[in-house]
Amino acid sequence: MRLTYTADLWWKNAVVYCLDVETYKDGNGDGIGDFRGLTQEIDHLRRLGVTCIWLMPFFPTPDRDDGYDITDFYSVDPRLGTLGDFVEFMRTAKDRGMRVIADLVVNHTSDEHPWFKEARASRDSARRDWYVWQDEPDPVDPKTIVFPDKEDSIWEFDEKTGQYYLHTFYRFQPDLNVNNPEVRDEIARILGFWMELGLSGFRVDAVPFLIEGVGGDPHEFLADLRAFMNRRDGTSILLGEVNLPYPELMKYFGEGNGDEVTMCFDFIGMQRFHLSMARRNPRALAEALRERPKAPDDSQWATFARNHDELTLDKLTDAERQEVFDAFGPEKDMRLFGRGLRRRLPPMLGGDPRRLKLAYSVLFSLPGTPVLFYGEEIGLGENLEAEGRMAVRVPMQWSTSGGFSPDPKVSVPSPDGEYGPRNVNVDDQRRDPGSLLRWIMLLIERYRESPELAWGDYEVLEAGDDAVLAHRTDAEGGTVIAVHNFADREAGVELALSGLGHCDVLVDLLVDGSLDLRSDGRVTFTLEPYGTRWLRASVADAPPEDTSALSQ
Repeated sequence: MRLTYTADLWWKNAVVYCLDVETYKDGNGDGIGDFRGLTQEIDHLRRLGVTCIWLMPFFPTPDRDDGYDITDFYSVDPRLGTLGDFVEFMRTAKDRGMRVIADLVVNHTSDEHPWFKEARASRDSARRDWYVWQDEPDPVDPKTIVFPDKEDSIWEFDEKTGQYYLHTFYRFQPDLNVNNPEVRDEIARILGFWMELGLSGFRVDAVPFLIEGVGGDPHEFLADLRAFMNRRDGTSILLGEVNLPYPELMKYFGEGNGDEVTMCFDFIGMQRFHLSMARRNPRALAEALRERPKAPDDSQWATFARNHDELTLDKLTDAERQEVFDAFGPEKDMRLFGRGLRRRLPPMLGGDPRRLKLAYSVLFSLPGTPVLFYGEEIGLGENLEAEGRMAVRVPMQWSTSGGFSPDPKVSVPSPDGEYGPRNVNVDDQRRDPGSLLRWIMLLIERYRESPELAWGDYEVLEAGDDAVLAHRTDAEGGTVIAVHNFADREAGVELALSGLGHCDVLVDLLVDGSLDLRSDGRVTFTLEPYGTRWLRASVADAPPEDTSALSQ
């Protein structure tokens, strides 16, 4: 594919890296990560191959919900730096060829935000209607409570004005009233402000909750936001957290028009991936890939193995969820809200490097745009002594001594033992050719060299063994086939490939070597336990730059 063509829609084959400034790198020695520290370590992301940095909330906050309770949408939390530090970070990221997006958390504010303080001062306040109030709220369905371990309702009584305010999440996070045109205008101003400072878009938090109470057509609000962003910068994006079944989720792309959310996370595929890993059988993931609708032409699916929240399993059946719990979260303290795991992937897989390399090979070969959570590239562990979701939001580990901060008093300590800094860190893995870091660097390089994986049409193939997931992606005459063995045994693979034109070999993209294609398009080979192969259809002895056009 022409690079000038694919570069226009940069998000279609980006490598997105999510990080929390607070836990990434301390630049002033106070035990808290900040923009100066992040900027100093930005070359780690460049070497890794990251093309887009996703910043978790960095705004002023009382920090009762790890920054998702915001008191000012137009500034930087003083603990993390200043607007000047932010601009310097943005300039440096641009210099290194990386775009930056940030969390857009406009479902609610902190109850300490000046807007809410004014709103609750009187029923006649000018900002009263910026929030949602009722005299007597309707009975609450317990299933609608997002954090059942902390809350028993989504309404909180305000003593001074004698009404209840809506809080979809915690009681200290009153919901904004997005039905109010003034609120919508303010949200657009927030987007415009940060775009002027260089952001290429936003990850929209909990999109269905954001538009849930919107009167009329709720999707008109998303389309208006997207149109506003396109007017300001046609290359900007909205990355949506939309954890819904595929048929319902497609509405958030804009019903085939691609004029609402630019990218949606594939929560269904992620949950089926973990079920497949637990079973050591890829059937559940293969079914999800077959079920997943095609995104609109200029839109994309965002794929991930782990994110910054609990690993939600809410779209699995009760029996399937229990299978994953039994395999990866056997202790009650490893689970959260009865629907997810508060664990990172390496401890879930018992530290088995073969399964870790398999997992990330699957991630980067899946059709879509891969998203990494900071530390995944080195196999960062969790700290189950931390509360709730904070278990996975541990400090980044740069060296054998930790390297995050000279101050030992950090909000969430690093893991001990097997996953502590002495055994898991960037410095050591950069020098180890067999490390997880080097493996993920290779996967990113090959992913970026294989536009078929992000742009192409895909098909799940019969592989001749139930333990093997095989899929092919095709785009503009190029074909890449990815084959993965989910079992702890050898697997015999037989593929029947058609439509490959003059191609007579499959060139291995991850190791040196190739496989001969028979005249009938069949190929057979053996995969080692948890083995992986990425194969490009080619002609024997063809130069690499010519192979993407040989099946035309």
